[in-house]
Amino acid sequence: MTGMTSNGRRPLLNRRLAEFGTTIFAEMSALALSTDSINLGQGFPDTDGPEEIREAAVRAMRDGRGNQYPPGPGVPELRTAIAVHQKHHYGLSYDPDREVLVTAGATEAIAASLLALVEPGDEVIALEPYYDSYAAGIAMAGGTRIPVTLRPHEGRFRLDLDELRDAVTDNTRLLLLNTPHNPTGTVLSREELGEIAKLAVERDLLVVTDEVYEHLVFDDAEHVPLASFPGMRERTVTIGSAGKTFSFTGWKVGWITSTPDLVTAVRSAKQFLTYVASGPFQYAVAEALALPDTYFEAFRTDLRAKRDVLAAGLTAAGFEVFRPAGTYFVTTDIRPLGESDGFAFCRALPERAGVVAIPNAVFYDHREEGAPFVRFAFCKRTEVLEEAARRLRAAR
Repeated sequence: MTGMTSNGRRPLLNRRLAEFGTTIFAEMSALALSTDSINLGQGFPDTDGPEEIREAAVRAMRDGRGNQYPPGPGVPELRTAIAVHQKHHYGLSYDPDREVLVTAGATEAIAASLLALVEPGDEVIALEPYYDSYAAGIAMAGGTRIPVTLRPHEGRFRLDLDELRDAVTDNTRLLLLNTPHNPTGTVLSREELGEIAKLAVERDLLVVTDEVYEHLVFDDAEHVPLASFPGMRERTVTIGSAGKTFSFTGWKVGWITSTPDLVTAVRSAKQFLTYVASGPFQYAVAEALALPDTYFEAFRTDLRAKRDVLAAGLTAAGFEVFRPAGTYFVTTDIRPLGESDGFAFCRALPERAGVVAIPNAVFYDHREEGAPFVRFAFCKRTEVLEEAARRLRAAR
């Protein structure tokens, strides 16, 4: 019997992971290949980041830096660069030796944080829709996932702070936040974050914040780390990543910053996951974090222009478009097209239009809440986005 042990008593897969099959990203990327479609589903750029940073990785390899196991917490150069980055951009001071931990991308940082801080019976509140690894990480830790749903209102997805407060119980251990938010593109405001901080302090909650899109905020939006609010530094694990900021997603270099006690806790779990990773790339990312502010400004400007190209194309193709204030994803509503099932729509779209997208419902516990929403990535070359828009208009 497939998936069963030889004596047939129980499935092979740990029950905590029974709800998680092959990710939608794998399914849709395979569909893109088989139909020769433009893949606007998975969030990876189709061009590499700065040439000087790629050369920094090559130089590290040639110089024998990082080719063997790097230090468990991360190479000192990178930990120092992360601390300098947090101070320069946000005024947050961290000791690179005791308050910074390098991870195998943000995904490991999320998993290690949850495994370290959550025990069976603990409730973890996550904003819905959520990045799919959140659900798996909570499940592996034995926690109970409590979604608080972001809902569309006046052109953006908004957090109901009253709903968030009501979700907190005596069993709540941790808030898992993501801002700028994937997949909706919402950036929580300073006022919203202030209320979240007050709630966390009042109820003595730990908070893990996924801030990997910190440098991808547009228009009037601003990214404000939750750790910068009163009472939050000592209870917040902040997650960052080089992949989204420097367009080297395959290097898998992420990090956390927090207090010595929280970093030690997360490191205790992380050391039994990858132990260490990405040795030469850590040296290159240290140089990337030291790039001048003009790099980050140009990066934002480029992605904002690409957002506008895709958003305009989707609008012309008949979608309702929620213009993102951050990240590199656009969420759309397919109901103006006479559709309501995002799964069926996305599975048919490659044949209909030669474009791949992701149904937002995969990011929801309440699948009906996300059913009509579909996500497109705009971290692609402008000509690719223009061609995708043309195909979508032609398929109306």
